[in-house]
Amino acid sequence: MNSSYRIAVIGLGYVGLPLAAALSRRYQVTGFDIDAKRVAEIKTGHDRTGEVEPDILRSVTTFFTADTADLDAMDIYMVTVPTPVSADNRPDLGPVRAACRTVGKAMREGAIVVFESTVYPGVTEKVCGPLLAEASGLECGRQFFLGYSPERINPGDREHTIDRITKVVAGQTPQAAQTLADVYGAITSGGAFIARDIMTAEAAKVIENAQRDINIAFINEIAMIFANLGLSVHDVLDASATKWNFLNFKPGLVGGHCIGVDPFYLAHCAQEVGLDPHVILAGRQVNDAMADFVADESVRHVAANGTTEDRFRFLVLGLTFKEDVPDLRNTKVVDMVARLRARGHDVDVHDPMADPEEAREHYGLGLLTSLSLTGDYDCVIGSVPHSAYRTLTGEALDKLLKPNGMLADIKGMWRGLSLPEGVRYWRL
Repeated sequence: MNSSYRIAVIGLGYVGLPLAAALSRRYQVTGFDIDAKRVAEIKTGHDRTGEVEPDILRSVTTFFTADTADLDAMDIYMVTVPTPVSADNRPDLGPVRAACRTVGKAMREGAIVVFESTVYPGVTEKVCGPLLAEASGLECGRQFFLGYSPERINPGDREHTIDRITKVVAGQTPQAAQTLADVYGAITSGGAFIARDIMTAEAAKVIENAQRDINIAFINEIAMIFANLGLSVHDVLDASATKWNFLNFKPGLVGGHCIGVDPFYLAHCAQEVGLDPHVILAGRQVNDAMADFVADESVRHVAANGTTEDRFRFLVLGLTFKEDVPDLRNTKVVDMVARLRARGHDVDVHDPMADPEEAREHYGLGLLTSLSLTGDYDCVIGSVPHSAYRTLTGEALDKLLKPNGMLADIKGMWRGLSLPEGVRYWRL
């Protein structure tokens, strides 16, 4: 292992920033992002994603920059830019292509360029390699080398961090693969696993999230079935989980930048080779339909009170795609809010983790600043189980509701909570 490697991390989001911080304990690291505001925040010790604590961020030796001139002549470039989908759910490789052009202009002979962004098999060698060669004027596989090491960061997870997980690596040559295994292996106690080749590593990553999406889709589908039978899927899961090999997935709104996106990359790959990915797309269809189902069920249960009204006031608790993280990308809560409003109901949204400006800019939603200002709702929907909501008392929830109002508990976070008389409770 060569501790004098000069490494550039391209993209300082929830994946790139923790990676740059971990690498800086061993190597000379430059962290680059095209968002100058993001870089300025990081330099002050603030990580808006919440993945790196301020004291740790202020102590790292990484050089953070938004200037491409600072990327010249690095030994290794690690690309961690987003890989979203377009409006029609097709892979959007725009950020990856842009990163290739940036790195290609900066790199010199002998460099290794490793991609962590989730892609479908073949992108690294068939898309990125030619772009890097064109921008650099160097020959791929002889004057510079490709690698792939899929990111496995789980937002908000303080157990499976970059310094504890196993890193899958692959290289264009055995030497490149070993170099990457040494570099990544030096920063994680989980070690490095060398995959057979780059396409194998790409495939391993894209199926990880697709598998999870499909498993959750099954649970969401049975949640819909059981709701029509008057059963709670959470109660059913409690019983089923006593079997030693039962996979205990939970129902809910499946969004975010990984599970809600990556299956479309795998589906695209299948279609490119003439196959119809029935299971993958069926899982996506079920999970995408969940927001409308929850909205409609919430309305049905509110109306079951015998009221003659047809317009209700809803308070939605939680907007981010996952509990205790600030990330709003691809959150399906907005679909649920849209469904309720389309049916003529009034909807307020609260989320202590979300950035109000981002919510307004991306979704046109104004967030309540405080729960203390709210009340008189027909229904409170617990959509995201932030810790701030899990610890609410029955009395606090009661104050948000009209007499005989209803709590709709999507994630089962208030199961077992003692509720005042008159508060109705429904859960998936």
